[in-house]
Amino acid sequence: MVENTELKISVVIPMYNASQSIVKALDSVKYQTYKCTYQILVVNDGSEDCSKETVEKYILENPQMNITLINQPNGGVSKARNEGLKRATGDYIAFLDSDDEWLPEKIEKQIIKANMLGIQIANK
Repeated sequence: MVENTELKISVVIPMYNASQSIVKALDSVKYQTYKCTYQILVVNDGSEDCSKETVEKYILENPQMNITLINQPNGGVSKARNEGLKRATGDYIAFLDSDDEWLPEKIEKQIIKANMLGIQIANK
């Protein structure tokens, strides 16, 4: 496990009708081995299922996580990502689809590799 309390990573998650998968996506951020400040922006793109309620419940059950749920009318995944980008305040930005999961060491491996090579991934 690597820790950097000064680093903030914004995770943008566009979501549309993802009630069956969004918890796994959020858990995959929660269980990252790289410990830093994560700003998680879930952009609900007009879901017609119970995705919104699922995320609201997750937020209540995980108060230690910095999760913001943004609701907007359906405009497509690109519009949802762009809305998340507008609100992102992290040093780095990472994208995660609501029906996908990160491996636990994803961010740790990326940060270590970027530092080793002296490159910045997506610094604002």
